[in-house]
Amino acid sequence: MARILCIDYGGKRTGLAVTDPLQIIATSLTTIETKELVPFLKKYFLQEQVELILIGEPLNLDDTATHATPLVKAAIIKLKKEFPTIPIQTVDERYTSKLASRAMVEMGMKKKARQVKGNVDKIAATIMLQEFLQARTGY
Repeated sequence: MARILCIDYGGKRTGLAVTDPLQIIATSLTTIETKELVPFLKKYFLQEQVELILIGEPLNLDDTATHATPLVKAAIIKLKKEFPTIPIQTVDERYTSKLASRAMVEMGMKKKARQVKGNVDKIAATIMLQEFLQARTGY
């Protein structure tokens, strides 16, 4: 089996998470500058087989678009153009940043590490990916 990659896309930074090849466990991969996303993915896809890209879709509680929704939609178009053989699917990213912040506290991360914004991004991507895996398997 191939991995599933999840993207928490942002204007400045983008968090990435991946599954193991058996698609059982979601693990944070890294946080990169958004402008480096496509070059990073090109290199990553040469090393690892990925069968699906998930990308967080920013929505308000009433399912309307947020200020970030157009950025994500543009990113999806670009990713489809760059990687036409890999399907792309959106996932709900509501609350993932808050859950990531709470998880960092519960994991005992020191305050200085919690203030590194990139940590929130990659943990948010991991949470989205784990929720996707749980919904798919029913666990």
